[in-house]
Amino acid sequence: MRLAVIGGGGFRVPLVYGALLRDSAKQRVREVVLYDVSAERLEAIGHVLRRLAAGHDDPPVVRTTTELDAALREADFVFSAVRVGGLAGRVADERVALELGLLGQETAGPGGISYGLRTVPVAVRVAERVAALAPRAWVINFTNPAGMITEAMRRVLGDRVIGICDSPIGLIRRAAAALGLDPARVSPDYVGLNHLGWLRGLVHEGEDVLPGLLADDAALRQVEEARVFGAEWVRTLGALPNEYLYYYYFTREAVAAISGRTRGETLLDQQEAFYAAVRARPGDALAEWRRARRQRDATYMAEARGAAEAGERDATDLEAGGYEGIALALMAAIARGEPATMILNVRNGSSVPGLPEDAVVEIPCAVGGAGVRPLATRPLPGRLLGLVQQVKAVEQTAIEAALTGSARLAVEAFALHPLVDSVTTARALLDGYRARIPELAAVIAG
Repeated sequence: MRLAVIGGGGFRVPLVYGALLRDSAKQRVREVVLYDVSAERLEAIGHVLRRLAAGHDDPPVVRTTTELDAALREADFVFSAVRVGGLAGRVADERVALELGLLGQETAGPGGISYGLRTVPVAVRVAERVAALAPRAWVINFTNPAGMITEAMRRVLGDRVIGICDSPIGLIRRAAAALGLDPARVSPDYVGLNHLGWLRGLVHEGEDVLPGLLADDAALRQVEEARVFGAEWVRTLGALPNEYLYYYYFTREAVAAISGRTRGETLLDQQEAFYAAVRARPGDALAEWRRARRQRDATYMAEARGAAEAGERDATDLEAGGYEGIALALMAAIARGEPATMILNVRNGSSVPGLPEDAVVEIPCAVGGAGVRPLATRPLPGRLLGLVQQVKAVEQTAIEAALTGSARLAVEAFALHPLVDSVTTARALLDGYRARIPELAAVIAG
């Protein structure tokens, strides 16, 4: 099989290639084509991949290109992982909001809307080229905000685009491990949107074991989300929230914690140092990448853990792997007919009552050779459904704003978000983002 990676010069591409190197099945990816707008970044990641492949008898062949169409031709799978505006854009996403006293974060709140506004048109153009050049390919979307981008790409590709995220599986692993259970032998009742969902049940041998976990102080302390949110609050919810819900439930604390140095600023420095080091010493590319990856992983959501005094990330979390494993399992289920149940970002249909049929939701799905089938979920209670409905309305409004170039709709998307407290502030957000992010100003021009 041939895999095209859109955003192939990105820092996390070696994780995907490493997962492919571990795949020993006969029907596997034989060729990887990396596409990126930056030839320099492609060269740096190419050095890392060559060193990862050293010692493997039959590693997937790697090609690089700065021509999108060349990457997509004859692809069986396409991974879309682009960052429009680069990390400088992410820094602006965070800083503009913080300067207005709001949460500055990549996907939650104003920053996620800004990121989506400038990314939707690019993602749709990628989808159009996939439809033209590789109509039988499956697109696996990693690009954030994942739910919004997957929903926009669905307008072109329908069910052949699937969004993935590693937050839900990480939560499930931690919950199962706290109970001494094998994560592969539990069935999660997880429902919501990307970066906005809840684990409401965890069935093992026919019994929901989540209530027992919520009642056990010692077991709860082993779950990072419970330490971040506090045992009292997760018991009040009767569920374990996705880690990103910290920004909704503890907004003041989150803003205070990141008003100094933002995640975007930290990553920008780390990655600039990595790419510079590889340019200077190509032979050390793999060692430099591993060093930078350790820093990146250890500081993930550090502001939430710090504000909640939740401690450092568990070493087993860092070793368990993330979205690259989910992507490989998804490809194997589709291409090789290896049935699996996975939490994915897919069209709702009737799976989540109270949301539009065409809304992309994050829920358990049955995956196999015939594709992806969303599974029905229990209705969300009002205290959870209302938040999901409001954020989904924001996402859908932002998609329309991005595709039409409408400043009015862009302001509406900002103003409707639960983390934005004023229409006047919404207008200031749009003005600030257009002033600092040229890619967004090009989309929302008037």
